[in-house]
Amino acid sequence: MAEPRTEAQHRNAPGLDAQAPDAILRSLADAQIEAAATVRDAIPAIAQAAAIVANCLGAGGRLAYAAAGSSGLMALADALELPGTFGLERERISILLAGGDEALRTLAGAAEDDTEGAKEAVASASIGAGDCLIAVSASGSTPYALQALEEARRRGAATIAIANNADAALFKQADVAILLKTPPEVIAGSTRMGAGTAQKIALNMLSTLAAIHLGHVHDGYMVNLTADNIKLRDRATRIVASVSGRSHDEASRLLEKSGGSVKAAILLAAGATDADTAHKMLDQSGQKLRPALSAIEGRMQTTPNRFKAEPEKGQLGD
Repeated sequence: MAEPRTEAQHRNAPGLDAQAPDAILRSLADAQIEAAATVRDAIPAIAQAAAIVANCLGAGGRLAYAAAGSSGLMALADALELPGTFGLERERISILLAGGDEALRTLAGAAEDDTEGAKEAVASASIGAGDCLIAVSASGSTPYALQALEEARRRGAATIAIANNADAALFKQADVAILLKTPPEVIAGSTRMGAGTAQKIALNMLSTLAAIHLGHVHDGYMVNLTADNIKLRDRATRIVASVSGRSHDEASRLLEKSGGSVKAAILLAAGATDADTAHKMLDQSGQKLRPALSAIEGRMQTTPNRFKAEPEKGQLGD
């Protein structure tokens, strides 16, 4: 049996412990950069996966992540950010981490082999038809991730696999296989390093593209963010001001009038008569801001309007 790439020795590893600190750090940094670059080759698969996730969430389904160890931490980092950044309901995001909450304090290795725990986690999260599960494993053979993916597939969910070894067992059951062909680790088998970096990048890309499909990004702004602290309330106000061209104070007033919805506040600035009308326009446009702005422009063709269907310099589109 061939040695998995994630367990192989890196070309710069011989004599590593005898090198000067600067040389060691250069090797570590270069390996991380090389690992990150491999994500580009996975772009087509990531795009397919993002479309599946967006279709699932857009139809009212749920998204689950299943992983163990360092891969679990990468999945956790991506999943926890989605509600705040893109306004996705927290109850529609499930994180199935080998070892459960205890793994956040102690990444015990035995939990990676807990196949019964994986099955129970999928069942407990009620993952099934209309939902999507993303399983992440550097080796592609972690029993917990494999069992979670198989159980989700058995229950009718769409499945996405992310692994760092070609021909990973995890890929055989998945609807979409995302291979991150990272080089061997400078510390052989320590996949929290290059493999983990590539996983985080791929997960961030996947979830961000899904959010764009769902209409939660407008010219690089997170227009569906949950503004639940001082920093994010200020960010929401700045987004409304930037898109609409209104003052900071006026943007703040529009946000209050919209019930805290950035998209609705922008539509109010563009000419929507009230918050209810703005929200109805968003429903009609599939929660996409650009078509809703275009609809307002169409209704106000005889009235000067700074909002355009296509972005112009200094303005924002979708």
